[in-house]
Amino acid sequence: MPHSCFHCGQPLPADTTWFVTVGDEPKPMCCPGCQAVCQTIMDTGLGDYYQHRLQGDLPADLAPQSLTSELSDELQLFDQQALQQDFVEDTGQGHKRAVFIVEGITCAACIWLLEHSLRKIPGVKQATVNLTTHRATLEWHPDQVLISHLLGTFYRLGYKAYPYQPDAEEARNIKESRSALFRLGVAGIGMMQVMMYAVALYAGALQGMETKQAQYLRLISLIITTPIVFYSAQPFFIAAWRDLRSRHLTMDLPVSLAIGIAYLASLWSTFAGGGAVYFDSITMFTFLLLLGRFVEMRARHRMGKSGNQLSSILPTSAVRLSSEGEQRVAARDLLAGDRILVKPGQLIPADGMVESGHSTVDEAIITGESVAIAKAPGSQVLGGAMNVTSPLTIRVQKVAQSTRASAIAFLLERAFADKPRTAIIADRVASRFVLAVLIVSALVATVWSVIDPADAFWVTLSVLVITCPCALSLATPTALTAATTALRQRGFLITRGHVLESLASITHVVFDKTGTLTEGKLVLHTTQPLTTMSAADCRVIVAALEQGSEHPIAHAFKPYQEKSADNLQNHVAQGVEGSIAGTVYRFGKADFAADKLATTPAPPSGHGQWLLLCDESQPLAWFQLTDALRPEAHDVVSQLLQRGIHVSLLSGDQPAPVAAVAAQLNISNWFAGVSPEQKLEKITALQAAGEQVLMVGDGINDVLVLAQAQTSVAMNQATDLAKTSADSMLLRADLRLLLQAMEVARQTRRIIWQNIGWAIGYNLLALPLAASGMIPPYLAAVGMASSSLIVVCNAMRLGRDKRLTTPNSPSLSTQPA
Repeated sequence: MPHSCFHCGQPLPADTTWFVTVGDEPKPMCCPGCQAVCQTIMDTGLGDYYQHRLQGDLPADLAPQSLTSELSDELQLFDQQALQQDFVEDTGQGHKRAVFIVEGITCAACIWLLEHSLRKIPGVKQATVNLTTHRATLEWHPDQVLISHLLGTFYRLGYKAYPYQPDAEEARNIKESRSALFRLGVAGIGMMQVMMYAVALYAGALQGMETKQAQYLRLISLIITTPIVFYSAQPFFIAAWRDLRSRHLTMDLPVSLAIGIAYLASLWSTFAGGGAVYFDSITMFTFLLLLGRFVEMRARHRMGKSGNQLSSILPTSAVRLSSEGEQRVAARDLLAGDRILVKPGQLIPADGMVESGHSTVDEAIITGESVAIAKAPGSQVLGGAMNVTSPLTIRVQKVAQSTRASAIAFLLERAFADKPRTAIIADRVASRFVLAVLIVSALVATVWSVIDPADAFWVTLSVLVITCPCALSLATPTALTAATTALRQRGFLITRGHVLESLASITHVVFDKTGTLTEGKLVLHTTQPLTTMSAADCRVIVAALEQGSEHPIAHAFKPYQEKSADNLQNHVAQGVEGSIAGTVYRFGKADFAADKLATTPAPPSGHGQWLLLCDESQPLAWFQLTDALRPEAHDVVSQLLQRGIHVSLLSGDQPAPVAAVAAQLNISNWFAGVSPEQKLEKITALQAAGEQVLMVGDGINDVLVLAQAQTSVAMNQATDLAKTSADSMLLRADLRLLLQAMEVARQTRRIIWQNIGWAIGYNLLALPLAASGMIPPYLAAVGMASSSLIVVCNAMRLGRDKRLTTPNSPSLSTQPA
């Protein structure tokens, strides 16, 4: 058996299990990365590469990159559990998940190569790379593959990958921006100088110019163009060289060919004393291409910044309270159960519950709520929110990666990683576009060498320059990323990549009742006295009986607590009993409250829950408790109906309250008392009838239908299982976010098709014009750069639409009758 890897030449492990069949013979590999790359080469019909390499026809340095021992040792550090704590997440299914930043990505072809190679590694469950954010999300089985092998695959393919950490990424973004800006500046200044000399040369060609003067201008142009080619255009050549190593085509190859061939031809013409020079086209092409990529880069940084903010908003330190007083500690050292002090103007370091203090808290960056929220003892607070007015003492419940902010950041990253059908199709087309460009360029060169050999070079150069798959590959991901980021900032979190595509075509919205259309909490609707005692006095008595209780019924009477009761006894599922000023009262179900009376009065008619208050001799009052509608529910349902979208209500509650809610909201299609299985049958029937269904729910009984619907939304207070099953969730309790999301989805679909239409139309129009010799190279450079800029700027409109403002929830009076 050989002692070195067939692919990279590195020593083989003693017990290697990685093989690829090459020429009917299994060849050993040193790691899954080499196995994946070798298999890709074989699957794509490039197996002759190995034959040529073995015959010595291919230089050794063109082989796919192998890892140096120093780099290999560095990557193996990431296999240590201590390092993985900061960026690796346990999925709970025996798999690990992590996000990596990838350097060197230039177009959709890079995405295809990376995803195709990573998914072939044994043990990798999922591998997605986002073209917009340059982040790779990997999920793998730790017993089958190590992180060092995964990172090594990126390096072997010619890319660099690092664990995604917001602070480190921000530093890399700053470094990347400075480098790109400097290269752009050099190209811009040089282009202006060369264009001045080019104008003189063009004028001299028309009006006459001495040979020495023309030669001088050419030499000066060559001197200025040289640093632009070897410095400003360096990223194109490095990426093209990487692509040659991996035997894969990206847009950097035709770009580098255009710049390199034009430069060499101009260099020859300058010193040979004859022929055309293209220094103006080279400098303009390089500058405009760098400008386009710079704008794309800044847009990518801006879009990624939203997720970075969520991941990095938790402060680094906290004030922990103990028997020894206040102690400043690292926020990561906090534990559930710790008591912390947060002063005004400070960020809350963990999720928790207020123990003492009254203040207002700004949760805008997490929930999108624009108004600071009042907090009192018993209120829940979120890590990363800003305490505004007064000090708060908080009991810690969740820290670090367990906080809601971190959970939202992960779900947002997962949404960026998922790809809808439109994006997948665009990536496939763009990945094959480069090969078509090279073939067309070769055909154009052949035809023009017969028609007019003198013009064959610059016409072929124009074809290489003007054709651009970048606009096509950017058309979908930029729009999806901009829309997802904009909605997250407003309070609507997308957790699956297909949501925007599905929301744009919804024809039927199905709501759960309790906790979805209603607030999920009981409110006192009516007080109906049965004696001369006033309604207000009856409410005060019940409030005294319910004091100290956390039952939902007790919360409805908290505003009326003025007295205290003695000898309180709680009768489970029946009611409460106690004495006030020597009189014994009972409050609860009618049978319980009137147990010691001769007769039990019949409850009044009406929806909701009727509870009875009695003393030792007579019934005193009936109380009607209802689950209040959300204040915006009526407007949301009305707007859905006005848009021609059907609305249904499915609830497991009793018919009376469900019918009452349906009547208030003008929902004609409602079902009460349905089980989770029956809900699933209703949704399936709607889908079988051709409806595109959006399900909105919050409970465990909604899990089946949340997963079955074309797309689904979980409420902000939904159960964890419901949030996991849903495709998106509301970060605050405002159903109007559904309308905003549907509007953004329609705009996103419209912009995606605008971008795709522009990209296809541009190439279909530009290619024939360039091939026919009607577009010179410098105009081809303008066209290529402009096509990408138009797509990016069009997509960025989604995040700047002032019409989609964050709504402020109207107040709703809950004063009972």
